[in-house]
Amino acid sequence: MSADPVKAQASFKAKQNLNFPLLSDATHKTIEKFGAWQRKQFMGRTFMGIVRSSFLIGKSGKIEHIWPLVKSKGHPAEVLKHLSHK
Repeated sequence: MSADPVKAQASFKAKQNLNFPLLSDATHKTIEKFGAWQRKQFMGRTFMGIVRSSFLIGKSGKIEHIWPLVKSKGHPAEVLKHLSHK
């Protein structure tokens, strides 16, 4: 889920050739409830923004695992490793 508008997500999805839906939360309502809208700092500037996180949501709709402060490099392998040990 991102705060990007649906149109921007559609362009990203097409460019990356993704085969799954992307979710938009331009109002940050859900992002805030998941605790991913936080104060950030970059180049001496403080602002509110999305902290990249992953949530594994089970078939029952409950959160089964949380990965806070995710770095994109290596994260997919980390998730697959977790899933293989379930």
